[in-house]
Amino acid sequence: MTMSATPATDAASAVEVDPKDLPAFCPNKAMPLWSSHPRVYLDLDVTGEASCPYCGTRYRLKGGVRPGGAH
Repeated sequence: MTMSATPATDAASAVEVDPKDLPAFCPNKAMPLWSSHPRVYLDLDVTGEASCPYCGTRYRLKGGVRPGGAH
């Protein structure tokens, strides 16, 4: 999973998730322990993007969603 160490707050700085690393979750492995919150699994299947409801970090599926929902 390609991840940044800081939360991504806008669409241009979204954390990219490789399809082989699904299911996506937050907090991700690159986030410092002090900023942790309960693990939340994110649904990237519909639009290829999702935001964490706790910290607002944006996640984007690398390569986007393929027709039929296949990654």
